[in-house]
Amino acid sequence: MRAVVFGYHNMGIVGLRALLSHGFEVPMVVSHEDDPVENRWFGSVAEFCRSRGLPVFCPKDVNAAPWPSRLREAAPDLIFSFYYRSMLKKEVLDIPRLGALNLHGSLLPKYRGRAPVNWVLVKGETETGVTLHFMTEKPDAGDIVGQEAVPIAFDDTALTLFRKMEGAAARLLDGLLPRIARGDIPRRPNDIARGSYFGGRRPEDGRIDWSRPAVEIYNLVRAVTRPYPGAFTELDGDPLTVWWAVPLPAPPGITLSPGTIRMAGGPSFLMAGGCAAPVRVPRRPIVETGDGFLQLEEIEWRSRTARGEAVAGLLAGHADGRFP
Repeated sequence: MRAVVFGYHNMGIVGLRALLSHGFEVPMVVSHEDDPVENRWFGSVAEFCRSRGLPVFCPKDVNAAPWPSRLREAAPDLIFSFYYRSMLKKEVLDIPRLGALNLHGSLLPKYRGRAPVNWVLVKGETETGVTLHFMTEKPDAGDIVGQEAVPIAFDDTALTLFRKMEGAAARLLDGLLPRIARGDIPRRPNDIARGSYFGGRRPEDGRIDWSRPAVEIYNLVRAVTRPYPGAFTELDGDPLTVWWAVPLPAPPGITLSPGTIRMAGGPSFLMAGGCAAPVRVPRRPIVETGDGFLQLEEIEWRSRTARGEAVAGLLAGHADGRFP
């Protein structure tokens, strides 16, 4: 079975490893040039291919001449797309004898479109997964070949969740590829009317709205923390990035002023044997939100990064101040 692969990112490497281990012949790989100025925390498909002796090409537009002709010359039975960043047009999709298959990072039809790993965290989902589906000109709309679910932990970030999904993708492909290699490709309808579509995210989408509940802001923080640009606000006219935080409930009956900075912790006393023993509770800034508090655990402000108690030191003098 001959498969031309369009791939990028770690998922491109996961997909290629699976195809090769299941005996697929890969006459051609199409990828992207690695951008030296991008925060590239993931592996290079181009480097992987060169290490395996696989022909790899990085055209700016694979839909334009001469690439459709070169793809036909490769005579693929199938096309696989593993996190390739560009849309493939009908001329390319019609080339393989058995069709073109794409690996998408959600349980379709939910979270069609861009950045599904980030979006499921922003929206507070407790489960996501990976889907192998037939490609059409409409994004993530073709029939579903198979899926593998992934549970989302409350402390997952986009990075830890992506690592889980790499494992899920490998399991999904290991289960499906023997059948696909025989030309027996399962398929069922992808009912996009019951799903959802999300566009790509920009750094500006990480701006914190302190009027939202603390849990929602926490979900934003973990969705865009490192290696992504981070959730941010402003203090004294300068951007302040929140790399990590913890949501806390507010005491009953308290009136909250969203964005107001409070200091919690410090010297305290514990009654033991009738005597007051001094104890020290770690100091942290907590920020009032629309519902509950957000305890700041790691921030970056004015080119300085602080974690733990150092956050309180960096924000010293701003107690009872306010984020916009």
